Amino acid sequence: MHAFDVLGDPVRRRILELLADGEHSAGEVAAVVQDEFGVTQSAVSQHLKVLRDAGFATARVDGSRRIYAIEAAPMQAVDAWLDRFRGFWGHRLEALATEVARGKKRRGD
Repeated sequence: MHAFDVLGDPVRRRILELLADGEHSAGEVAAVVQDEFGVTQSAVSQHLKVLRDAGFATARVDGSRRIYAIEAAPMQAVDAWLDRFRGFWGHRLEALATEVARGKKRRGD
């Protein structure tokens, strides 16, 4: 599965956001995702499997729990792919920052 196919799903993106803050058990992830998206625990498990199979997450067993963590390498690959496109928006963001600074200067902030 291509990285953007994995990241294209809002549930998987939310799971990755949770894991970016640190390790979480499958139950913790399921509780948040079920509450926010109204999906079943089985659906959350399938999303976790996709993330694991695609290399975006790792899992380790801790007693009866499975603990998930984010895996940086696929995210770095996505970032590297996006890098060639940053030139399209980089100068616009710099121009915006300049205008914001001018506005603050005029207001005396």
